[in-house]
Order: sequence, then structure tokens, then C-alpha cells
Amino acid sequence: MSITGIIIMLAIGAVAGWLAGLIMKNAGFGLIGNIIVGILGAFVGGWALGLFGISLAVGTLGMIIQATLGAVILLFVIGLVKR
Repeated sequence: MSITGIIIMLAIGAVAGWLAGLIMKNAGFGLIGNIIVGILGAFVGGWALGLFGISLAVGTLGMIIQATLGAVILLFVIGLVKR
């Protein structure tokens, strides 16, 4: 993976984690935490949407939406475990 690809992946992860934190009402973890949640959320979102035969990972906006959906799922599960 090139350095440009890594930077794009980190940027999409940061945006997805930040959006998921907003959707889940301030459940964000700061910049580094949001990047990690967003990147992990991209995997979760790809897996979850793949179960339904859907792929949104076409273009930057699709990747952000897919990663955000996965990050919301991830934050929801983390919230359940924290209780």
C-alpha cells in the first residue's frame, strides 16, 4: 500500500469515527480513537453489509458511509460491553 493510500485510509477512518461519535451522541474517543474506530468500523461495515449482498465501497463517499455504519455498530457493541 502506498503512502497516499494509507493517508486516505486514515482520513476516511477519522471522518467515519467522528460521524459515528456524533450519531451515537458523543461516544467518540478523540482523534486517534476515532481513527481506530473508523478503520475497524470499515471492516465491520463491509462484513455486515456483505451479509445482505450490499457493497457501498465504491468511491470515497461510499467508503465513508460504509465505515460510518460499521463504526456505529462497533460503538453500540462497545456501549453494551461497558455496561
